[in-house]
Amino acid sequence: MYTRSLLTDLYELTMAYGYWRSGKVHDEAIFHLFFREEPFEGGYAIAAGLEEVVQFVRDFAFSGDDLEYLGTVTGNDGRRLFPEEFLHHLRDLRLECDIDAIPEGTVVFAHEPLVRVRGPIAQAQIMETALLNMINFQTLIATKAARIVFAAGGDPVVDFGLRRAQGNDGALSAARAAYIGGCAGTSNVLAGATYGIPVKGTHAHSWVMSFDHELEAFEKYAEVMPNNVLLLVDTYNTLEGVDHAIEIGRSLRKRGYELMGIRLDSGDLAYLSIEARKRLDAAGFEKAVIAASNDLDEYLIQSLKDQGAAITFWGVGTRLITAFDQPALGGVYKLAALRSQGGQWEHRLKVSEQTAKISTPGMLQVRRFARDGEAAGDMIYDELIAERSRTIVDPLDLTHRKTFEAEARSEDLLVPVFRRGQCVYELPSLDAIRARRERDFAHFHAGIKRFVNPHRYPVGLEQHLFDLKTSLILGSRGAQV
Repeated sequence: MYTRSLLTDLYELTMAYGYWRSGKVHDEAIFHLFFREEPFEGGYAIAAGLEEVVQFVRDFAFSGDDLEYLGTVTGNDGRRLFPEEFLHHLRDLRLECDIDAIPEGTVVFAHEPLVRVRGPIAQAQIMETALLNMINFQTLIATKAARIVFAAGGDPVVDFGLRRAQGNDGALSAARAAYIGGCAGTSNVLAGATYGIPVKGTHAHSWVMSFDHELEAFEKYAEVMPNNVLLLVDTYNTLEGVDHAIEIGRSLRKRGYELMGIRLDSGDLAYLSIEARKRLDAAGFEKAVIAASNDLDEYLIQSLKDQGAAITFWGVGTRLITAFDQPALGGVYKLAALRSQGGQWEHRLKVSEQTAKISTPGMLQVRRFARDGEAAGDMIYDELIAERSRTIVDPLDLTHRKTFEAEARSEDLLVPVFRRGQCVYELPSLDAIRARRERDFAHFHAGIKRFVNPHRYPVGLEQHLFDLKTSLILGSRGAQV
């Protein structure tokens, strides 16, 4: 049986073989996983995916089937890429890396390391693709969910996206990430069973269409499931469907049950919800919810709110589960320091013509400062540099600087997860992660939460790290330093 140890790009293994063959396999390296721009042109992201990373690292080992397959991979000349001796090395390989990460549910920003890996270079290299796959996707979906939940203004939002997700594995991890981002539940029953997420759902148009009349369909549904009656009213005529739902609500009360509400899935959602609310209230069903679906996202929800829509429950599918307007986070994994056996750490950075693509060297940590209970700025600093200031410099604009007062409270965001391959991190429950996101999100200025032209939260390199990085860039380009 193949294992997830093969969940990697081929070049990770060709480089690992190269390190092994050239005698560098025991060199120690530091890599950082980060993204360069906040997704959705927004002002923040929500870290997610760490639990899957922990499970992957815990289980990492090449099986006999994995190695047999790798033995069949060939190069350009048709000969095998990996000799038997290297496959034996992989067979005996057990990860010995230190891994630090920002806990799931934390509000994070561009250029901040979400994961830091320190260990033998070949081992750290092999993990690159899998870590990016797990962190990139779930962080993207958690962020999209947080935006949608923010737009809903306290109304419940439920993930309805299973049928539109990119495969069943994508649907599962996306449902988990959406719950971290603030969704109240999911329609995905497997996700409910796997992660303990509340599952929600009633019936579709096909139920109504399977009967001769809408009212009959509603009656039968209420008869068989009286404690779950939220009726989809737009199969034929929406407002007539609302009247039929009210009839069912009256009959339910006689049986000791209560109408949950109605769902709108088409048409002018603002107008129809307002009219439906009038009819429900007039009939004595003030507590009945009005749910809406139909290709919703944060922008449409915000617009409906601005129009005074009476919707109190939002079912969001395609545009949540697929991160509709940004299909990928674009996270990267870069080498930042290296040392040979018995040697000293040497800083490494990737230089580019694009300033945003120049990586940051060192063993990086993120320190978040707070003032009066509100997040005031994040400092990215290098643990390899003993001297440290309280000034940050924007890595993309050296004229943007900020100095934090001596009395400002702070915390370091990256926490130990693995030490020498052994997990030292107690995985929190999904509800605890969700609560962390809610608590963390509340500490940030409303400006970063805007959908259009959000406020830019201060994130910068600690002064000495900025100076070191600048010196290394100039040195790599042959400039005087």
